[in-house]
Amino acid sequence: MQASNSLLNDRAKTDEVVRPVDERSGVGPITALTFTSTIEHTHRFARSDDVGAYAGLVPRRSQSGERDTSGHISKAGDPMLRKALYEAANVALSQVNRPFALQQWGRKMAETKGARRARTAVARKLAALLHSLWLNETEFCWT
Repeated sequence: MQASNSLLNDRAKTDEVVRPVDERSGVGPITALTFTSTIEHTHRFARSDDVGAYAGLVPRRSQSGERDTSGHISKAGDPMLRKALYEAANVALSQVNRPFALQQWGRKMAETKGARRARTAVARKLAALLHSLWLNETEFCWT
């Protein structure tokens, strides 16, 4: 296990696409590598918000006639990316001690909607954030 972790860390540090995503966002190397290898190109999506939908982190819609219901997440996208983003959201909400806006927003949502919904929502926003950081080549701002 230690050898594979060091290989992942070495790969993330040397990859010129993964390194900025990893350093700027505070996510780990596994999430960064999964994100960049799944998305491949930043211009694949017209908007950063579309990345959450690609990962299957949006509500499922059932429409017929006048009926329009919204259900659980669609799970239509890449399962590995969805799981990595969900785990990163879980860590951001529960283990990161340094406060940042996404964490505070997620914790507030957890109080009102529940922890599982909050983790899913934070994962969706994290996907959009990572894509935006990668696309614009900007740094992650903790405040």
